Amino acid sequence: MGIWESAAIAFAGVFVLMMGGMPIAFAMLLIGLAGIWLSISERTAMGMIGQLPINATMSYELSVLPMFILMGVLVTKARMSEDLYRLCHGFVGHMRGGLASATVLACGGFSALSGSSIATAATMAKVAVPEMRRYGYADGFAASAVAAGGTLGILIPPSVILVLYGIATGTDIGALFIAGILPGALAICLYLAAIRITAQIDPSLAPAAPRAPWSQRLHYLRSVGPILLLFIAIIGGLYQGVFTPTEAGGVGATGALGFALWRRSLSWRGLVDALVETVLTTASLFLVLIGALVFSNFMNLIGLPRALSDLILAMGLGPIAVILVILGIYLILGMFMESLSMILLTIPIFFPIVTELGFDPIWFGIFAVMVTELSLITPPVGLNLFVIKSVVDDLSVGQMYRGILPFVLADIVRILVIIAFPGLVLFLPMLAR
Repeated sequence: MGIWESAAIAFAGVFVLMMGGMPIAFAMLLIGLAGIWLSISERTAMGMIGQLPINATMSYELSVLPMFILMGVLVTKARMSEDLYRLCHGFVGHMRGGLASATVLACGGFSALSGSSIATAATMAKVAVPEMRRYGYADGFAASAVAAGGTLGILIPPSVILVLYGIATGTDIGALFIAGILPGALAICLYLAAIRITAQIDPSLAPAAPRAPWSQRLHYLRSVGPILLLFIAIIGGLYQGVFTPTEAGGVGATGALGFALWRRSLSWRGLVDALVETVLTTASLFLVLIGALVFSNFMNLIGLPRALSDLILAMGLGPIAVILVILGIYLILGMFMESLSMILLTIPIFFPIVTELGFDPIWFGIFAVMVTELSLITPPVGLNLFVIKSVVDDLSVGQMYRGILPFVLADIVRILVIIAFPGLVLFLPMLAR
């Protein structure tokens, strides 16, 4: 059987198992092992399943994951999302579309602490959607602002997805974190512009809220001051080379624990729950990573990355055309898969191709995450939209589809900007060297 036939059967097998309800981790693991067994040997397959999980999970770089996950869980337990939203609401809520803008800004702040798109969307939906409804916002537009803001969770550092991308490709995780800062800021600016323009076109979608007095604004600012300092310390320490990403995760988790204790918002039971949640989340991520590594090893053994590279070179496509093709593939995959699975499944295939074409690994990591972000809010199956639907169950999916359009356009503009100006991604990492 040829390379293309084997690859097509393998991908079809993964999708069939997923559609049948099997978790993506086990689908990739099963198909990868079966493929290696049939195409190479039983001994190779059994040797891989015996050794690869140990080699993968014993990696020092992976120890950053539970630390940042614990930091995000502790911050959530301390109800920081509510404080961030009140702070942003106090400063911009009085403008037309201000509550939606406050939601995006609060999502950006919470993203810097949670590192997860789904966690950011689900947490902020509970806080922001009822508040926007109270001031007369259209349901679809309110939910869409949260869904779009939630995508920042996998871009603004520290990002779990960027950690796994760095491990899978051997790219400097600290440099990836720093590279995500300017694109993350650009995303927030474009989302705010989309909200402002939409509110001007149809004021009924996003009316203004009352102006908060300065005393109230300063009170909110003081309430989130310590955690903002923690974020600055983490990113500043990485930028200055004071500590490694793993050490930064330890600093972040310790600081979040201290903050939660200082606020007296964490009981012994809450601490145990936070630790259990961290263990479960970390274990699920490790399972997906192991499954993806087995599947990607099968793809490498049959020679798919090289065959794809040769095909693209034979077609005479330029580098930008290749990137646009990859963009289209991610948008299609986004209809069926969540962000982590997409990155781990595709990066081993795409990474050798784009680096051979001369693209910087750091730039491609940010590009891949941004395209994945877009797929999370693109109908018909934008995962963040359904996450919010599960949290606020009386929302209409049709209304969210209509409300998300301005944010999808903003994301497309952002992707085109970093394709045209790759220095926007690489500027800060070059300064940090």
